[in-house]
Amino acid sequence: MEDFKLQSVLLTGSDRGIGLGLVQRFLELPHPPEFIFATCRYPDGLEGQALKELAGRPSSRSKLVLLQLDVTNLQSIREAAEKVEALVARRGLNLLINNAGIAWKTTLASEDAQSMAATYTTNTIGPMQVCQVFLPLLQMAAQQSNLDGMSCSKAAIVNISSNYGSVSHIDGWKWREDIGYRCSKAALNMLTRCQALGYDACRILCVAINPGGVKTHLDAEKEVLTIDTSTRGIVKVLSSLSAKDNGTFLDWRGQTVPW
Repeated sequence: MEDFKLQSVLLTGSDRGIGLGLVQRFLELPHPPEFIFATCRYPDGLEGQALKELAGRPSSRSKLVLLQLDVTNLQSIREAAEKVEALVARRGLNLLINNAGIAWKTTLASEDAQSMAATYTTNTIGPMQVCQVFLPLLQMAAQQSNLDGMSCSKAAIVNISSNYGSVSHIDGWKWREDIGYRCSKAALNMLTRCQALGYDACRILCVAINPGGVKTHLDAEKEVLTIDTSTRGIVKVLSSLSAKDNGTFLDWRGQTVPW
């Protein structure tokens, strides 16, 4: 990943789990981004403590910026975008990673409108709104770049999905049904496909990534991988993405996941 260079990246849900792991991986790159925008709902609370500790470490190569962003609150998203724009100016935002998510332990019998609506609001509507608000900054980055084709170094949207969102491969059903979570991730995959079509003319790369079976606070996946292994794999995949990957569903190893 020696050649993986980008000026800016923003991550939602970056206070723990995969989000926090990705922040750490970007800081460790041979050429870390000039700006890493780590967002979460409560950066000044206990949830943001780990991010504050990372931000407090001296670094001459990268600036870790902590921002409040609740993907379910449109005004919060807009305020975060204004702060990002003030720092990146006309260079725009190179990489947007929609990682924030929630999961409920539900079954076909227990799932109800309230829990499903809450899951969709965070896991599907949230990423859609974040992309809509940050689109001008992504477009700006694509326009300003002298790179050919598509890449995460130019302008890209990465939606952190799950193999539970695969319609053709229903994984882990006997372990957990998680109806709302599965449906919301399947919808996120469709959103990714739509974004790939809609933003293609802007040269913005759009992909869905399955991080693998990682044990996080969501407790939605069987523990197969460590956060370190998953996030290292994800960053390696991001470093190699190109136009041929636009609109695809890949896992942390870069392998295609069935829709």
